[in-house]
Amino acid sequence: MTVRAGKFLLPFGTFMERLHPAWINRLPTKPLGFGHDGIAPASGIGVELRGAFNLGGPILNYAVYSTNGPRLKDGTVEPEEAGMLMFQNYEDNNNSKAFGGRIGLLPFADSSTEVGFSTYSTSGTGATDTQYENVGAFLYAIDFSFVKQISGIKGFIDIKGQYNNSRVDKATYIELDEFGNPEEYSFDNKSNSFYTQLSYRPTMASSDFLKKLEFVGRYSNLNTPLGAEWEEKSVQYAFGLNYWLTWRSLIKVAYQTTEKNGGLGGGGTEKGFFVHWAIGL
Repeated sequence: MTVRAGKFLLPFGTFMERLHPAWINRLPTKPLGFGHDGIAPASGIGVELRGAFNLGGPILNYAVYSTNGPRLKDGTVEPEEAGMLMFQNYEDNNNSKAFGGRIGLLPFADSSTEVGFSTYSTSGTGATDTQYENVGAFLYAIDFSFVKQISGIKGFIDIKGQYNNSRVDKATYIELDEFGNPEEYSFDNKSNSFYTQLSYRPTMASSDFLKKLEFVGRYSNLNTPLGAEWEEKSVQYAFGLNYWLTWRSLIKVAYQTTEKNGGLGGGGTEKGFFVHWAIGL
């Protein structure tokens, strides 16, 4: 059993806590829904208790925590982001804390497979003494991992996936009409995102060069609330080829395309080619 206190990565799913560091993430970018303006929390300030149980073959791991919780963007500073949650809440803006946890099950003795379920909730996200003080939020995530060396394909296969769901209580926000007059609006503040990733490394190949190569592909999507200024429906595909210099250093070459419908940056197709050298510490 381990106790952590201070600022720490949150076990909301597995991507942000385990996979996002540059030398661990198999692609140069993050899936949709993670990172800046994402719908999944990354870190928090608080206290956590975690541990694991051996069930006689299968293993069950757990983590429970409490943090300052997210801060609701009410639109007074950035009107186009009204209703979004800001998870980097270093100074708490109310008396409501966030509570969360994750349970992970590794059902097989070789620990090749893990399925996890996470929750994260708070009864208040707005600033004290405002109409948003008691606007609550509930988030959950389901994650999956399968990593195993298979002789039939002469290498390691690594499959990862995570689904995020976010629900924020309905609230009324203010926007300016075309004449500059304030008017009220509201929407069902529900968002979700999903990613799945497959990578293969031919570790059993006869060539030392081939052993250091890794092929990776990822699909992700993001759906944010209908009627919000930041309403978005996006789909992203990413493909990459990695070359491992050492166990903690690799060169990544990747191509990514994102089909955006809405969002703060507008719609359209974004394409990118990336070359990334990552070193782990």
